[in-house]
Amino acid sequence: MTSMTSNQPYLLRAFYEWIVDNDLTPYMVVDATNELVDVPQEFVKDGQIVLNVSPSACVNFMLDLNGISFQARFGGQPRRLSMPCEAVMAIYARENGAGTVFATEEEMAKNTTDPAPSQPQGPASLDDNDITDNSDAPVPPKKGKPTLKIIK
Repeated sequence: MTSMTSNQPYLLRAFYEWIVDNDLTPYMVVDATNELVDVPQEFVKDGQIVLNVSPSACVNFMLDLNGISFQARFGGQPRRLSMPCEAVMAIYARENGAGTVFATEEEMAKNTTDPAPSQPQGPASLDDNDITDNSDAPVPPKKGKPTLKIIK
């Protein structure tokens, strides 16, 4: 079987555009422990940072196969942020939680060694209309500052 490139950059772009096209606010949860992530460390909590990546909050937003970069204000100060796509753990709409959570590299490696996975592989859905037997899946809160709890 031929090795393929990661589908995460493509899915990130698709979810980002879908959320923006529906006039919602896209938020990304980023693994700030990744050495290639350049974000304001004073806003990192538990190794993660939640970023508002809406067009009104970002300047020069660029999402390509290599990563994501943009400028945003933190505490009134303009900052340049950049991260590889694989550092993005989730993308969702602030208003309703619709989006997806991405599997970590460890989860992907485990799934490739498991001969008969119990569930289809791919991103997990955070859409409220998606009824599954996955009651322990992380779901962002409906109101207030968004957070995402990662359960391993």
